[in-house]
Amino acid sequence: MTDDPKSPAARSDLTLVLRRNDLASRAHLRFELVPDASTRQKIAAALGLQKLRKLRFAGELRPLGRKDWELVADLGATVVQDCVVSLAPVPARIDERVERRFLADFVEPEGDDIETPEDEDAEALGAVIDVGAVAIEALTLALPPFPRAEGAALGEDGALRAAPDGQVPLQDADLRPFAALAGLRKKMDGKE
Repeated sequence: MTDDPKSPAARSDLTLVLRRNDLASRAHLRFELVPDASTRQKIAAALGLQKLRKLRFAGELRPLGRKDWELVADLGATVVQDCVVSLAPVPARIDERVERRFLADFVEPEGDDIETPEDEDAEALGAVIDVGAVAIEALTLALPPFPRAEGAALGEDGALRAAPDGQVPLQDADLRPFAALAGLRKKMDGKE
C-alpha cells in the first residue's frame, strides 16, 4: 500500500474497518491510527481512564496464505488512571507489539472445559477486520491492572485511610461512637 498520509490507512480516528471482500485485491495494507483529542476523550471515558494523552496504532495487514490475514502493529499510548488506593492520577506509558491472525477456517472451541488455544493471537476471519477494535482491545489488555501512586499505601491493618488535604483521616474508633460511650460507662461504673 502507500505511506501517503491522505490514504484511507492514515487516520485521525479509530474507524478503520476493512471488508473481507476488499482485502482480496490487496497485497499489504499499512496503517497508522492516531486519534484526535475528541476521540481520545471518548476512548478514555469508555475505558475508565482519567485521560488518554496519546495513542498511536501503526502497522500492517498482510496476507497469510491464500485466505488468511495477519495484523502486526505497534501500540503506543500515554494514559492516566486512578490510583487504586488514593484515586490520585497515575500516568503510565504503554508500548506493545500487537499481532493477530485472522483465519478463514478458525474453529471456536466448544464445551465447558475450554482450554487456552496454542495460538492465542488467532481468531476467526469474519466479514470485516476492524483495526480500530483491535487497537482498543490491545490497549485495554495492556493497561496496568492496579495502578498505584507513589507513596500510596494501605494502613498497617490493611485498611484504607484517606482524607482531603489538611484533614486527619478517620480512625476505626471515630466510626464507632457508641464504643466510646461504652468505654466511658465502664470508667464511671468502676469509680462508683
